[in-house]
Amino acid sequence: MTNPTITPVPGTPNLLLGSYDIGTVGYRAEEFFVSGTATSYLEPSTTADYTTRVVALVPEDGFSGTVVVEWLNVSGGIDAPAVWFMAHREIVRAGHAYVAVSAQRVGIEGGASMGMDMSLKTLDGERYSALTHPGDEFSYDVFSQAGRLVGDLLGGLSPHTVIAVGESQSALFLTTYVNVVDPVAEVYDGFLVHSRFGPAAPLDGSSIFADSDAEPEPVPFVEDLRVPVLTVITETDLVGGVRAGYHAARQPDSACLRTWEIPGTAHADNYTIAVGFIDSGSAPLADLVAAYAPTRTLMGQELPHVINFAPQHHYVLQAALAGLVGWARDGSTPPIAQPIDLTDAAALVLDENGLAVGGVRTPWVDVPVARTSGLADGDSVMALLFGTGEVFSADLLERLYPGGVQQYLGRFTDALDSAIAAGFLLAADRDEILDLASATYPAR
Repeated sequence: MTNPTITPVPGTPNLLLGSYDIGTVGYRAEEFFVSGTATSYLEPSTTADYTTRVVALVPEDGFSGTVVVEWLNVSGGIDAPAVWFMAHREIVRAGHAYVAVSAQRVGIEGGASMGMDMSLKTLDGERYSALTHPGDEFSYDVFSQAGRLVGDLLGGLSPHTVIAVGESQSALFLTTYVNVVDPVAEVYDGFLVHSRFGPAAPLDGSSIFADSDAEPEPVPFVEDLRVPVLTVITETDLVGGVRAGYHAARQPDSACLRTWEIPGTAHADNYTIAVGFIDSGSAPLADLVAAYAPTRTLMGQELPHVINFAPQHHYVLQAALAGLVGWARDGSTPPIAQPIDLTDAAALVLDENGLAVGGVRTPWVDVPVARTSGLADGDSVMALLFGTGEVFSADLLERLYPGGVQQYLGRFTDALDSAIAAGFLLAADRDEILDLASATYPAR
């Protein structure tokens, strides 16, 4: 089989990275069309020609040697760099290169999704007219071939560690990739599987949104993993409601598996829709505080409840990425986390403040000022994914912290330092976290 061809594409890539210029964080963006022949993993296998696009974000200096390759998320009808959006601060400060892969057909051609058709051909038909995707049964091999090419996409930089990442729908595809494809392809040095539910994506390319009377079976990771896998699970992912919950696919950690379940988190939250857009690393604290502010507005719709506004999802994911990179590079294993406590009916066990018990402990749940959850009522799938949030009443805050903000910050700092020492938060985020805690303590 011939090697794929790479064609540089001048101009600005169509990829939503944030409202800031990535040049201000020391990166340049380069877009490429990759053409080749992909093989399915069905029996019997078939082949098909494809031309997809990849976008490389390359550090101008200080390259770490690690490349983070993201399977772009298409659930909203657009190629979305979900892991970049949530964890780009760690990618940038560590000096990792980042490569975004349009692995699925929807991102290029359009198709079934939870959003509008904002595929590449819809957004810019002229620029992306040369792209062609034969279907998602070939997406796994497309992603393998893109991973093998990263050394040719970085303008002379030489990577030594290549990490695959994907969130939500992409995490379902990565689960299948890890179980079926990775033992054969041997492309990636580790996998960050972010916010997966219980099932995995099908090999045959059929849509995960297809109507079916039968709930898909839960799919654990295979026992004989080839390389490190770290999966990060929110309350929404664990309990389910949109899809069957991850709890049905739970398995013990092993030599190559870590699972971090984060209490107080939703599949998506304020960071997803507001904070991440402006979070360049130099955004004023006041702007971050305003973006984290509780809101009932979600993508132009007013909800009957406030969506999840807790910061821990973003910060724990950054620690997970750092832990996985170290694990893949030098074998330094990330910590083992306790699972979130569940009842026999797979419901969350809540403490006296209404927050989930167990899981990755952070100061936002151990020293709380709000009740945040991955669960929500209603028929809107999008609203269900964003969970709920509620700032504590003045009476409850008075009972918890009779000494006011100073008592709160003292206890919060102790819990923060414990989480950093445990490896679930990063020391590099400590000052920012404390500034946010001080600035967001509810006025009484």
